[in-house]
Amino acid sequence: MNIFGLIGYPLSHSFSKKYFTEKFEREGIDNSFYELFELKEIKEFETLISDHPQIKGLNVTIPYKQEVIPYLESLDPAAERIGAVNVIKPEHGKLVGYNSDYFGFRTSLEKFLGEDTSVKALILGTGGASKAVKVALEDMGIAYQYVSRTSNDQILGYEQLNEKHIDEYRLIINTTPLGMHPNVEDCPAIPYTFLTDKHYLFDLVYNPLETKFMKNGLDKGAKAINGLEMLEQQAEKAWEIWNQ
Repeated sequence: MNIFGLIGYPLSHSFSKKYFTEKFEREGIDNSFYELFELKEIKEFETLISDHPQIKGLNVTIPYKQEVIPYLESLDPAAERIGAVNVIKPEHGKLVGYNSDYFGFRTSLEKFLGEDTSVKALILGTGGASKAVKVALEDMGIAYQYVSRTSNDQILGYEQLNEKHIDEYRLIINTTPLGMHPNVEDCPAIPYTFLTDKHYLFDLVYNPLETKFMKNGLDKGAKAINGLEMLEQQAEKAWEIWNQ
C-alpha cells in the first residue's frame, strides 16, 4: 500500500485529498491512498513518519512550510533557495524537501498576465507561500514589495499603503489565508478604492472560488484570479517528484 498525504493545521480547507483521490481513480492508480494528517504542532511530524512507513510522499501546507525543514535530511536546490517546502519525498531512507509552489504559481501567473509583464508586484504576507512567490517574481524579472502587519525597513505595513503604492504596483498577490472558508468576509486591508482596470489581483486562496479580495478588485474593473489553477499545477508537479 502506498500512502500519500498532507500535513498542516487545520486541514478542513484541504483541496489535496479530493484531487488525488479522484486522480487515482481516473488514472487507475491502484493501491494508493491520500490522507490528511493534522499536526497541532510540528514536533508531531517525527511520530507520524515512524508510525506510517508506507508513506511515499507528503504535501505541506500552512503553517509548516518552513517549520518542517529542520526535520528533513536534505533539500532540493530550488527548495533551499526558496526557503520553504511543500513536498516531501522519502529517498533511500532519508526525507528530502522540495517546492512545487514555485512551479504552480509561475505557470498560473504567466497565463494570467499574458503579454503585460511590465508590472510591479505587492506581495501580501511573509509566510511560507510568499517565499515561492518572491523567487518566481525574481526569475520573471518582476520587481516586488512585501506588505505585512509588521513593518520594517524592507516591509511595508498595510496602514502605509496609499494611492501612490497602488498606482505603482499593478499586480497584487495575496499569500495570506485571509478570506479562506469559513472566514469568507475577511480580506487583506489594502486601499481597494484606488484599484483600476489596469490592476491584477492574484489570490492564493481557492475556497471560496471568488474571495472578497478578488471581488473588491473586480468591482473596480481589475482582473482577478484565485489559487485553484496554481494548486492543480503544484499537485501534478508533486506527483512527478514522488515518482521520479
